[in-house]
Parts: sequence; structure tokens; C-alpha cells
Amino acid sequence: MAVYTEVSDEELSAFLDTYDIGTVLSYKGIAEGVENTNYFLHTTKGSYILTLYEKRVREDDLPFFLGLMQHLALKGLNCPLPVNNRRGEPLGRVAGRPAVIITFLEGIAVRRPTAQHCGALGAALAKLHLAGRDFSMQRPNALSLEAWAPLFAQAEAQADTVSTGLAERTRRELALLEESWPRGLPTGIIHADLFTDNVFFIGSEVSGLIDFYFACTDAFAYDVAICLNAWCFEIDASFNLTKGRAMLAGYQSVRRLEPQEVEALPVLCRGSAMRFMLTRLVDWLNVPPGALVKPKDPLEYDRKLNFHRHVKHAREYGLDA
Repeated sequence: MAVYTEVSDEELSAFLDTYDIGTVLSYKGIAEGVENTNYFLHTTKGSYILTLYEKRVREDDLPFFLGLMQHLALKGLNCPLPVNNRRGEPLGRVAGRPAVIITFLEGIAVRRPTAQHCGALGAALAKLHLAGRDFSMQRPNALSLEAWAPLFAQAEAQADTVSTGLAERTRRELALLEESWPRGLPTGIIHADLFTDNVFFIGSEVSGLIDFYFACTDAFAYDVAICLNAWCFEIDASFNLTKGRAMLAGYQSVRRLEPQEVEALPVLCRGSAMRFMLTRLVDWLNVPPGALVKPKDPLEYDRKLNFHRHVKHAREYGLDA
């Protein structure tokens, strides 16, 4: 979440007149994250999030995202629900952007997750995968293998200004991933961006999952790899085996990984680290002037890639036999 587009009082009032959510008592921008503009709304009828869609989110994809949230909620997964306006539609426009109001979830995002948090997250991820199996819509992963070389092309000329040798490291890694990327793995709806700021907890229990705007149809194990990268490394880029073991055990308590998924996990971890390194690198080099957003460090994922290059088996992530 972030703020790229400022919404004036007059624009907000006109937009909210099309909804039945009460009178606004306060609103403020949410600076965390990197993708869309978000405001917290507090009204006489409750609390909501106003999201304006920016950058990589295509307007044509919005029915998929909004429909998925509705589907998952009906399946019992705790996630935000889009609020329909007076015309019975979830999507509107404000400040020249497509926009939606979604319900507010209770809980907090943990910045330093424990192994217990990681175990609960693993189970929640598997429940999401199972809940999405009968969702009728599909969306290709626009930020998978085929997108990485074009992304790198946007940043290659300046990559070494971020870290010496980054361009050559990335070229070598992309060539390896092109050659070894696994095919034919169990596939369905994945979140594809389940970082710690997109999971809410009350105590050590997951209270909700948010920010489904990268959700797509892809390999379940790729989603697991994204979460291993996002949740199980420490600040010094060391992998926390205890957290990895807890996350994978939590996942497998709900859905067992198949043998081909286990075999592919090291390559999937490398690929997911490459995906986030590249999008962060492009963002790092192209922050819009005046945006209330702090770009995330691409070198965090360059360091994680260095760890994954030495992994030979999923056991090294904590997967029990």
C-alpha cells in the first residue's frame, strides 16, 4: 500500500456520495507498500480502505481480483470484501483512477514474525489454495518467468549503480532460470504477494489476508516459495530454518506438497527471489516525484538469491521427510 495520487476533500466527498457507508469522520493516506494508493476511511458506519489502482494493476484485471475476494470470503477465508456502491457495483472512479472501497479487517501485521506466526501463515496459505480451486475465473501470472527479462531490460543500464556486479549476476541467474524453470506443477489460484504486511494476526492466529492485486493462476509451490522468501529470512539475510520448518509444516497440515513440488522448491525460491528483486530494482530507479512512498531495497532479494544458489534440496528449507 502507498499514496501516489492525492484525493481532495471535494473529490472524496463526491465519490463517497455514491456509497451508503455513512459520513466520513476522518481519512488519511497509508504510506506502506509500493503498488496502489490507499486511504484509511473512518465513517459513522465503520472503518474502510479506499484503494485507487495505479501502475502495474490493469483495469481489465479488476473483476478477477474483486470476484476472487468475494469467492474466498464465501469459502470462509477472512479477507476484505469490496463494498458495492448505490448502483450495486464495487468499482468506481476517483481522481481519475479506478477505485474501490473495501471492508477493514481487525488485527495487526507483524514485522518480525516468530516461528509460530510462520506456522499459522503456512496453514492459511494452504487454505487459500484449497478455497480457490473452484473459482471460475483465471488470470495468468503477469510477473512470472516470461516477464523477468523485459523487467531487467528496464533497469540493466543502471543496475551497477545500485550494487557493483548486479547486472552480470542477474544476467547469469536469468539464463539459469530460463533453462531450469519447472513445468506441469499443481496449479490454481495463488496470492503471489503474501508478505508480512499482507497478513493480519490477533495474537499468534491469522485474522485475515489482504492485498490480492497480484493474485493469479500459477503453481501452488511458487506461492510457498514466495512466502519462504518473505517470512523466513532474518535481517542479515540468513535463512531461519526453524521458521521455514514451521511454515512448511503448517502448509502441509492442510495440503500436502506433491513429490514434484518438493523437487522444484529450490528453483522456485530462486525464481521468486528474482521476481521481487527485479520489480524492486525498477521501482528503486523510478520513484515518481512527490510520491509518499519509500521504495523497497532490491538488494535484500539479491542477498536471498545468493543463499538459494547453494540449496540442493527442499530439506534445507526445513521440509521434513
